[in-house]
Amino acid sequence: MRLLFLGDVVGRSGRAALLETLPKLRERYAADFVVVNGENSAGGFGISEVILTELLDAGADVVTTGNHIWDQREALVFIERYDRLLRPVNFPAGTPGKGAGLFKAANGADVLVVNALGRVFMSDLDDPFRAVEDELAACGLKLGADAILIDFHAEATSEKQAMAHFVDGRATAVIGTHTHVPTADEQVLNGGTAYISDAGMCGDFDSVLGMDKEEPISRFLTKIASRRFAPSKGAATVCGVGIEVDDATGLARAIAPIRLGGRLSQAEPAFWLEEA
Repeated sequence: MRLLFLGDVVGRSGRAALLETLPKLRERYAADFVVVNGENSAGGFGISEVILTELLDAGADVVTTGNHIWDQREALVFIERYDRLLRPVNFPAGTPGKGAGLFKAANGADVLVVNALGRVFMSDLDDPFRAVEDELAACGLKLGADAILIDFHAEATSEKQAMAHFVDGRATAVIGTHTHVPTADEQVLNGGTAYISDAGMCGDFDSVLGMDKEEPISRFLTKIASRRFAPSKGAATVCGVGIEVDDATGLARAIAPIRLGGRLSQAEPAFWLEEA
């Protein structure tokens, strides 16, 4: 099985690049299942219903989110109508929507996707480790799911690495999101779980984390907010990872970065291109 994950979509530039690129990537890589983190897709803050349907129509099987999930207040309502939109699983009981789901891949496999939010330097939600453990206990690898992908939306790399080792051998992949900067630590852990600290963003990297540079720089210099952050509108790089899954075990055989367009160095999974 081939899993494709694309990182935080930021603003109009990132959204346009993702919508143009994703259908081509699904075909180019023969991807069986695609997850996109869309929590910054609406002007850099949250996700709207219109944008959600655009991402799904472009080829995303599931859209995950993070700490900005409720920035667009309409999400509190429309999330109940879309099983394929996830919010972090460790929000308190009674929060609209759901944080995990079992979805059908193009090859017929059942893929469990879990979206969790870290707590270090973030909002103090319920324990993400126990929340993820509950989901794995309810639908384990090869005991209910053919593959398990966890989007861990967190600030601290230590917390992300701890989560990956916590589920190593019990999940196909733990993909870090939130910091918008792609890391170079993609690897398959000892137990067979693919991991990267951050998949990066789909956005303009001539920016500060996808935002126009002037306001963030001003705030660092003056400690005063003069206006709202606004997404940068330059050419976007589409960032993510490709994961090759062993169908017999549900564990990862390989993981590789994806960086296409924009100003970053370009990268694609060689193990997929060689087979094309």
